[in-house]
Amino acid sequence: MRNINPNHSSGKNSHVGISTSSAKANRDSRQHRRKRGRRHKSSTLKHRLLGIMPGWAWWLGAVLMVIGYVWAFYYFFVGPFGFRWKALYGEARYPSGYEIHGIDISHYQGTIDWDELRNYGIIENCPVRFVMIKATEGASKVDRKFKSNFHNAREHGFIRGAYHFWSIYSSPKAQADFFIRNVKLEDGDLPPVLDVEHKSEEQSDDDFKRGVLTWLQAVEKEYGVKPIIYTYYKFKTQYLSDPIFNQYPYWIAHYYVDKVEYKGQWKFWQHTDCGRLPGIKGYVDFNIYNGSYYDLRKLTIGSHNQIGDKAYGMDD
Repeated sequence: MRNINPNHSSGKNSHVGISTSSAKANRDSRQHRRKRGRRHKSSTLKHRLLGIMPGWAWWLGAVLMVIGYVWAFYYFFVGPFGFRWKALYGEARYPSGYEIHGIDISHYQGTIDWDELRNYGIIENCPVRFVMIKATEGASKVDRKFKSNFHNAREHGFIRGAYHFWSIYSSPKAQADFFIRNVKLEDGDLPPVLDVEHKSEEQSDDDFKRGVLTWLQAVEKEYGVKPIIYTYYKFKTQYLSDPIFNQYPYWIAHYYVDKVEYKGQWKFWQHTDCGRLPGIKGYVDFNIYNGSYYDLRKLTIGSHNQIGDKAYGMDD
């Protein structure tokens, strides 16, 4: 058997490996020195440029940076919501020339101190006259504060109303039936209100209008009065501007403006959602009625028996 030195081959390979590693290390070292040299030159150049900049240039740069930050903050956060910021943190300004003020409430206002509201609820030196109260939503939800709010509003001398929040997930007939089952209006109450703010993207405009009319007609048949339509003016202009809807009193939502932009007839105007009143914790919506207190009473259920005039004349 031939004898083979086991270290002969491995020693040769080891020698070659050491040489290769050394060459690679030298290349890496040269590349590192070149990169370090470039970084040093770049850093030196920056320091030289910064060193020759006068003091006023530093101040100018700082001022421009601050201006840029302020502009970006205003453009993206303040500008689009400027009216709301003013309403929240600035001096409250409400539409002038109106004397009949009211509010609309739901469970979001929590437990209301009705005595405090009755005695000290003043808007623009005028007492709160009417309260619109959320009653139902869709075909299955009753506002958890509806019963107590509805009872207390009348007990404390306010003209009260009840509204239904339209849902795109329930049929108009089911929603009308649900409202009728849960809301018992009496003489002296305002007509029922349909709060409609959304339309399903999958529904055609004509189908949507027919659905709204289904609710209005079913509720009118039950209570014997024409319901009030609540929505913001652009929504009404886009979807509910057909002449058939003009027979229903209109409650417009249009915030933080000096006057209503809607050109048609309207009865109520919700002009801010940032109102503050004694007896209510947090913010509450403020509304005005477009007429006198006598006109408001004429709008209530049974007014033709109580004050001897036709209740729902739209030519007042």
